[in-house]
Amino acid sequence: MSVAFVVVTVIAALMAGFSGFALLTRADWVVQALVAYGVPRTWWNLLGTAKAAGAAGLLAGLFVPVVGVVAGVCLVLYFTGAVVTVLRARSYSHVPFPLVYAAPVVAALALGAAG
Repeated sequence: MSVAFVVVTVIAALMAGFSGFALLTRADWVVQALVAYGVPRTWWNLLGTAKAAGAAGLLAGLFVPVVGVVAGVCLVLYFTGAVVTVLRARSYSHVPFPLVYAAPVVAALALGAAG
């Protein structure tokens, strides 16, 4: 396990965890965007919990690699869905936001596969 892999994985987990926390605590900047995208309020807790679970899974993956891989793949799918949601809402200038959160997860998966 390389230092780069550990650092990138921890960064990815912190970012995903922050994103989940922001959603679960109903941060204004998150809520406004979800309303604009048409995401039903009934989904918000589930989506925030999914991000938090993904973050925890990435950290657990440092000790049980298969858990980290599953969590990473699920987070990539989650953020891909977020990109699709933003595109469907025609908020093209917001597409980079889910990609910023997905990038370290993809990097962690790549570093894990390489090492």
